[in-house]
Amino acid sequence: MQETSASRVSSPENQRHAECPVEQVRDDGITVFFDGSCPLCTLEISHYSRLGGGESLTLVDVAGGQNDIGADLSSAEAMKRLHVRLPNGELVSGARAFAAIWNRVSGWRWAASATSLPGVMFLLEIAYRAFLPLRPFLSSLAAKLGARSHQSRNNPP
Repeated sequence: MQETSASRVSSPENQRHAECPVEQVRDDGITVFFDGSCPLCTLEISHYSRLGGGESLTLVDVAGGQNDIGADLSSAEAMKRLHVRLPNGELVSGARAFAAIWNRVSGWRWAASATSLPGVMFLLEIAYRAFLPLRPFLSSLAAKLGARSHQSRNNPP
């Protein structure tokens, strides 16, 4: 049976990997910890998961605070920034997390390659940190334009 991106999302309603340590979920893939209560975040992560290579992403919605995300990442920290657990168990966040995702999905590998150029990762991290305070406003705007949070997709009105 082929997995869909929705079946790979871990949330309080869908604990597909609850009994496994996060780093053992997928040997060859990465685990993406995202804020499923954020319509903008959900839209972006859904986009990546639908692309070629998206099957290598194990998606974990950290919004409910009920997922086992590992001893090295608190739910509060996971909600503040995008985090990715690499196949070797290393936890990365921010620009490095995006680069790890981009490296896995078609159409974005050029961006992952660009992050290896001198100064690019540093500039992306600065841009990401500048974006974070704007995220609530942009997420609200995305919701007004029709984007939905992971929770609202799983619990329609």
